[in-house]
Amino acid sequence: MMGLYILIILAFVLSLWAQFRVKGTFNRWSDVPNENGMTGYDAARHMLDRNGLHDVPIEPVPGALSDHYDPIHRVVRLSEPVYYEKSISAVAVACHEVGHAIQHKEHYPMLTLRHRIFPLVNFASGIAPFLLIIGLLFSFTNLIGLGIIFFSATVAFQLITLPVEFNASNRARDIMVSEGFIHRDEERGVAKVLNAAALTYVAAALVSLLELIRLIGIFNSRD
Repeated sequence: MMGLYILIILAFVLSLWAQFRVKGTFNRWSDVPNENGMTGYDAARHMLDRNGLHDVPIEPVPGALSDHYDPIHRVVRLSEPVYYEKSISAVAVACHEVGHAIQHKEHYPMLTLRHRIFPLVNFASGIAPFLLIIGLLFSFTNLIGLGIIFFSATVAFQLITLPVEFNASNRARDIMVSEGFIHRDEERGVAKVLNAAALTYVAAALVSLLELIRLIGIFNSRD
């Protein structure tokens, strides 16, 4: 069990490092203008239009790295630095979010699955901590078990998110190159930005998976 605690601590450190790295990488390539002079908005709009998504709007939102695709309202939301800037980081992040819009259009299986289980996961993630805390404090084994089941839904959601994010990045990279949004010598910067972002999802999933294993170990030890 001690070895597992060490792994959890290491995974948590990895998660913090991943968040630091994505911010640093984004800032590094935010200072490098793309040769085509495209803003994040320009790149996203071109990519949407060339994939038949003319009706999907793009909206600027405040905050840093707050970029996301909203599948309910079918809108791409880009943080203001990404929306307005003409950098490698801006076009990389913008096109990644459009990658999710394309997944939605094509009914990418893992994205569809993630959307379907989201209401359950949203409920489970809210109630699981309370069940686990009460169960551990008062040695209610059944509550611990139920909390583990709900927490498992959150872990599953994070694991399903991994292929969704990697696929969106791969789509973005391929389209950016084939459509000439970036030049060959700019691919390195795009890859660094997208890989740094993907690492945060990997680290978060790893932390949750190890925590789940720890909780299962606690549950089994009380039988």
